[in-house]
Amino acid sequence: LLFAISGVWPPMVAVESGSMEPEMSRGDLIFVTEPERFTPDYAYGDTGVVTVETGSEEGYRSFGGNGSVVIYDPPTRVGSPIIHRAHFHVEEGENWYDKGAEVDPGAVGRADNCAELENCPAPHAGFITKGDNVGTNQRYDQVSGLSGPVRPAWVVGTAEFRIPWLGNIRLWASHTGPFAPGTLDAGFGAAAGEPTAGTTSASNASCAWA
Repeated sequence: LLFAISGVWPPMVAVESGSMEPEMSRGDLIFVTEPERFTPDYAYGDTGVVTVETGSEEGYRSFGGNGSVVIYDPPTRVGSPIIHRAHFHVEEGENWYDKGAEVDPGAVGRADNCAELENCPAPHAGFITKGDNVGTNQRYDQVSGLSGPVRPAWVVGTAEFRIPWLGNIRLWASHTGPFAPGTLDAGFGAAAGEPTAGTTSASNASCAWA
């Protein structure tokens, strides 16, 4: 039944880090659907993804912000998929510095132009993404080097709603949760963005299929 509704299997992910706070916290269970389901006509192309740029214009919101929160898995990444918000789309070879600075001025870091920005001009078409937590995710993923522009083929789903704390069962089973054997202090007492034992960095907002 869940697969019939979501089109994705498994249809849920457990959030492993805190870079989507305050709307998503470590240990939340997130229900995921394939991108083309339950999205409006103004989603970008046939991707089913609504960017922050378009969401701001159309009034489309999810998890307390404009645009879609996507789960994506770059082919070069080792580890869990990433769950971040899609801010805008770029074309191959595009100088997106001005657009990036307009959508979120602080997210381009200290760069003053495209030449000083990683992944600019864009090496290929895709989405520019970023976590919501302003404390640990001040820059776009493509500026910090976490990922290149997110190709639509890398997007495995969009986040729809969360169930607080229930994802800790999945994290406990994989020995990465706050109550996992041998990691009772994991996720507690660490500085923002500091990795804890058995976890990924809080700035990566990774998630585990539940």
